[in-house]
Amino acid sequence: MDPLEVAREAAKAAQDRKARDVMVLDVRPVTLMADYFVISSGGTPVQVKAIADRVTERLKEQGLVFLHREGYDRGRWILLDYGDTVVHVFHDHERAFYNLERLWGDAPLVEMEPEPVE
Repeated sequence: MDPLEVAREAAKAAQDRKARDVMVLDVRPVTLMADYFVISSGGTPVQVKAIADRVTERLKEQGLVFLHREGYDRGRWILLDYGDTVVHVFHDHERAFYNLERLWGDAPLVEMEPEPVE
């Protein structure tokens, strides 16, 4: 899978667990550290872990395993490093505090496919 497909799959997986404000940033124009950041948040540490677990599970189904994971035990800011795609799952308070969207504000937002209406 190319990095954009990985980012989109991760975003869909986060949405599966009712993550809030899911976005994909194309950080290629502003950094060499990755191609895409997926950013989402949950209201409790349990939900944050559930979102990260679903992302991990969905990408593993696609044959991908994260290279590194940080923050899982506390469930406040979980980072999943898939090389060219980095997934950030925040607790709402941490997301507001660190505000990666502002920090990486020069990175274009990737359009997501609309979620199907149930």
